[in-house]
Amino acid sequence: MSVQERKQRERAERERLIVATARELAEQQGWDAVTTRRLAERIEYSQPVLYSHFRGKREIIGAVALEGAAEMAAEVRAATSAADGPRGRVAALARTYLDFAARNPAVYDALFQLDGGLPYAREDTPEPLKDAFAALLESLSEVAGDGVHPALFTEVFWASLHGLATLTRAGRLLPEDAARRVELLVDRLAVV
Repeated sequence: MSVQERKQRERAERERLIVATARELAEQQGWDAVTTRRLAERIEYSQPVLYSHFRGKREIIGAVALEGAAEMAAEVRAATSAADGPRGRVAALARTYLDFAARNPAVYDALFQLDGGLPYAREDTPEPLKDAFAALLESLSEVAGDGVHPALFTEVFWASLHGLATLTRAGRLLPEDAARRVELLVDRLAVV
């Protein structure tokens, strides 16, 4: 291995450590607790080292969002591939999405609530974000209904899931009705 390759590998490892530590700190204490000073202390690097990877917290949030998008896409695909039929795939997608949001609140915030400097719904949207949307589209396109554009249907279904995830987390919805909400969403929106 050349010196250049070793340096690149070490740089990538440091970047992964910064992102993992930021994510862990955000999940434990919230995003307000994530500062470059605290990250530097936790990973035992100087703040200038952090700034050599990320210009600031905004870019760190963006990196966590990209990592989270890839994880969510993988989880959705695994769940939907194990389900039977279009309705089963949509129900699995909905449960998996809501479960992901509940298990990873800081990542979910990085993806959909906070400014991570990432462009959404544009040509220059990063691949992990496009792929997360594609993971939803793959199952939802088969239940969009005649004359309904699959991507538009996916946006509406996704917005419904996002609303459920956000309201549930804020304590605005009764937890015991969670399964019934998913069934109602699938029954009323998905044309099977």
